Amino acid sequence: MVQQAAVRQAAVQQAAGERSRDEWAFIGVPSSAGAHHAGQELTPDALRAAGLLGRLAEAGVAVTDTGDLPGSVFAADYGHPRARNLDAVVGVAREVADAVAAQLAAGRRVLVAGGDCTITLGVIAGFRRRDLDVGLAYVDGDADLGALDTSASGILDASGVAHLLGRGEPALVGLGGPAPLLAPSRLALIGYDPREVSDAGRRFLADAGVSSGAAADLQADPAAEAARALAALDGAAGPLVVHFDVDVVDSADLPLGNFPHYGSGPALDQAAACVRALVQHPACAGLILTEVNPTYDPAGGQLARYVSALVDILRG
Repeated sequence: MVQQAAVRQAAVQQAAGERSRDEWAFIGVPSSAGAHHAGQELTPDALRAAGLLGRLAEAGVAVTDTGDLPGSVFAADYGHPRARNLDAVVGVAREVADAVAAQLAAGRRVLVAGGDCTITLGVIAGFRRRDLDVGLAYVDGDADLGALDTSASGILDASGVAHLLGRGEPALVGLGGPAPLLAPSRLALIGYDPREVSDAGRRFLADAGVSSGAAADLQADPAAEAARALAALDGAAGPLVVHFDVDVVDSADLPLGNFPHYGSGPALDQAAACVRALVQHPACAGLILTEVNPTYDPAGGQLARYVSALVDILRG
């Protein structure tokens, strides 16, 4: 009888785990600490107000709103030109790591809405507490290698990939334990504007062996570009996280990006098709939304288009 009870309990626990695995936890990160200027801290509430969570529920997507983390707002930080607002960025990333780890422990996938791109460092650090082999598909209009250039602006939002690969501020590089946060083989860049990448940056990515595709590749065939990235990341059994920076979309089509890109990127429907293919992969356990600045869209029409794209990305 004891053995039968144990078997029944194990079955119940497995069924509960399968149910929670189908559920997304919405984690709001109202932070622009690492950004070029303020505005992104408004995004989680703006997405709620635009109906994202209700529309996901109507589409059959199970999602729980876990509320917002404390976050932080942009400041110019004239005193630290090499790494502006570092303490705030590190603090937010640690909060994100804790929140992500807690939701993963509950068996949920995470939908993390920022916020600037430095929140992705925290997401990966949170995943690493459960699986060191986490992989990241980085769909972004920038390669975010700013930390490689000591003459750059010091805006940490522009240096996320460099920090993921172990180059930059020790407090960020070491968020997930021993550096790097990601092995180069577990990172795939998608959709970056080649005009924003220096020759040194290209050499760094090539020497590291990072899989990368530029904006033109995403425009030409979104599904093929997603397949390329998945194939590059398919050498391990770890979970997949998708980083979706809205500035991968050409700003002439969707002027929401905090750091705009005109004349190089895909349209919203092309970017969404690629992200959907990534998120629907069985290994996907997290989606990160970054760089949306609601102050660019006072009428709300562009944000509504973005929300519609997100619903299509996440629906089963």
